[in-house]
Amino acid sequence: MSSASGEKRVLITGAAGFLGSHLTEHLLSQGYEVIGVDNLSQGREANLQSFIHDARFRFHELDVLDREALFEAGRGVQFVVHFAAYKIPRYYTPLKTLEINTHGTENALETARLNAARFIYGSTDDIYGKNPDTPFSEESALVMGEADVSRWSFAVSQMYAEHLCFAYHEKFGLPISILRYFGGYGPRQSPGWWGGPTSVFIESALKDTYMPIHGNGTQTRSFCYVTDMINGTINVMENPRAVGEIFNIGNPNEVSMIDLAYTVWGLSGNDQKPKLEFIDYTEFSLKYEDVKRKIPDITKARFMLGFEPKTSLIEGLRLTLEWHKIEGPLANAQP
Repeated sequence: MSSASGEKRVLITGAAGFLGSHLTEHLLSQGYEVIGVDNLSQGREANLQSFIHDARFRFHELDVLDREALFEAGRGVQFVVHFAAYKIPRYYTPLKTLEINTHGTENALETARLNAARFIYGSTDDIYGKNPDTPFSEESALVMGEADVSRWSFAVSQMYAEHLCFAYHEKFGLPISILRYFGGYGPRQSPGWWGGPTSVFIESALKDTYMPIHGNGTQTRSFCYVTDMINGTINVMENPRAVGEIFNIGNPNEVSMIDLAYTVWGLSGNDQKPKLEFIDYTEFSLKYEDVKRKIPDITKARFMLGFEPKTSLIEGLRLTLEWHKIEGPLANAQP
């Protein structure tokens, strides 16, 4: 279809997920046509409700491992944005993580190749692995742990997927870009650990239950509000200079898990004393390794894309808390 920027049709995998639904909503507002695919194993139909009836949006409930169905859904697209992935297997077998993140990415790349489309790959900060030298730049070493530690299956699968992107770029001339996202949060974030510590802490504070903190809570992370992440993603999609490049997309400010828990508790309006529950890693894996710090260097994204996160952690948490109260899993569970 025509728009101010020409005909632009985008296939988004994981469209009913956190980033996928926000990107879909934004692209529709800019005149794009969006084809969303999701198997709804982690994505939520509720995330689609604000645009499900938009004439420029089509949704296909399918698995990215179903190659032929994905090919059919993606006919005629100019962009493929691949978000569908399985995360760190804290509580389940790593086999699904490995299968979806490798074979699923190959299927998405093939879809882009068949349509001569731009390919945007949503990677992760976890790919830097055990590298102790922070902040991480795109040239930082990727340091993986031992093969018998299931925690690393996610990072290894994402590393393989990135290599696959560049292999397609080299062999077929496929225009690819890779975004390594750091700590996304905001409205529509998944409940539980799938959505990250912000989701878990907010739900705990609102229910006045214990906040589960893995390890001793001194590990630090950086968190980036979803609108900033989407702006970075759009910048990559619309910038020809981003082809063949990797970008860190995140907010360089870091916070410890303990400080994050206390901040969430305070913002929640809960006037009770914060409840913290420290959980040893052995409770969900006999061999599990955490990362002490995950902080992005976003110099490259600033220079090449004009990317700059604008939402402070306090402001972003307030907005996310309001969503949890009104539309989040806890609110939806109430009669």
